[in-house]
Amino acid sequence: MGDINTCLKRTFTIFNIIFAIVGGLIIFLAILAQILTSIHGAENLENRTFSLILMYVVGAITMVIAILGAYGAHKEKTGPLIAFLVCMVIGSLIMLRFGINTAFARPQLEPVLQETFRRFLPLDQAQSKVQEMTNDMQSQIQCCGLFSYKDWRDNIPDTCLCNQEYEDNCMNIGYNVFTPKKSVYSRPCFPILMHYVLLVADVLLGIVFTLAALAILGLGLSSLMIHQLRHRNRAPMVANLPAIFSPQPPKYQELQNPPSYPGY
Repeated sequence: MGDINTCLKRTFTIFNIIFAIVGGLIIFLAILAQILTSIHGAENLENRTFSLILMYVVGAITMVIAILGAYGAHKEKTGPLIAFLVCMVIGSLIMLRFGINTAFARPQLEPVLQETFRRFLPLDQAQSKVQEMTNDMQSQIQCCGLFSYKDWRDNIPDTCLCNQEYEDNCMNIGYNVFTPKKSVYSRPCFPILMHYVLLVADVLLGIVFTLAALAILGLGLSSLMIHQLRHRNRAPMVANLPAIFSPQPPKYQELQNPPSYPGY
């Protein structure tokens, strides 16, 4: 019979399986992101190389830590469990710090991004990369301009023209009596973009705090297992009874008449 409680060992094994699955999902997302970015050209892939490498490294480290913890629990060895414990302490501190900083920075995302995007106005005089980015966004999410169609002034591009399939999201505009009216998308792009940015931030916060909770749980489980291994084969402690409860000879003995023999 092992020195670690069976229920604790099974719980720790399930935890490491979940932890390994999380690492595998991170690697899978990195592979998926690499495939998608390669479809859009080598330039985007080069710009995201650092992010992809970071995802691969995080996923691989997560799986290695999970395997290390499972090995230490299965073989009941203190060394791997201590290494796992140290990794959980470092990981929980990093995740909590990153999550708290992100939570405090989230309310500032919208004003910061709004100020940044307003620097690109007017769009018809912006740099070619900004115009290309805006046109791609307009064609994909059916919007026109960053904050209004007026961001393009008199040079509204074809990506703003409303498709008949989206008539509910269209409006007719005309600058003067000499220019024909155009049907453009009524929604600006920035509020839609901001919605997705905040959604990604919320998902990121959920993932970070979930990983922090898992790290704290792993920290507690590994600490209990190390404690049991360090106190293995300890003789059970038996409380010594006070002397007053120790058996004492009776104070009185029953008096019996000695047997009588004839002739005495």
